[in-house]
Amino acid sequence: MKVGIGVLLAVLATSPCLAQNNSTSSSNSPMQALAKEEYVVAGATAEQEGALREQIRIMNPEVLPARVVFVPHWKYVDNARIFRLHVPTGSSSAMFTHLPSRTMFVDNDRYLGKEWLGHWIAHELGHLESNSLGEDDAEKVAHKLRALLKGAGKNS
Repeated sequence: MKVGIGVLLAVLATSPCLAQNNSTSSSNSPMQALAKEEYVVAGATAEQEGALREQIRIMNPEVLPARVVFVPHWKYVDNARIFRLHVPTGSSSAMFTHLPSRTMFVDNDRYLGKEWLGHWIAHELGHLESNSLGEDDAEKVAHKLRALLKGAGKNS
């Protein structure tokens, strides 16, 4: 059965218990995998998800996203409209974070590889850690997170 990204987001948004440990489940259950990673990745290729998880582990942010969703450009634009994303004049957007739900959206059609991902995920994690929509606030945190990536030998 094929499930649309909107249905997936609705289920994820209404299921905060997914990230809790369930001691009665088997050691290979999806519930325990979610408890370990504490966030869900949807719509990414295996390579994208692996890079994302590795980079977030290295950066070890104070606040993790609840979910990171890779979507095609048309859906990214639609989500940006729904969440009333404000992009500063002269800037463009290939990722954004919806703070209340701790959801990051990645425009998969603008994805430019692992290094690009690390650079911009650090910025989005900066929004979460600072709990601010301010670009300067996000960049202050992102600068520290990118230094951790660079120190680990991962290009930011």
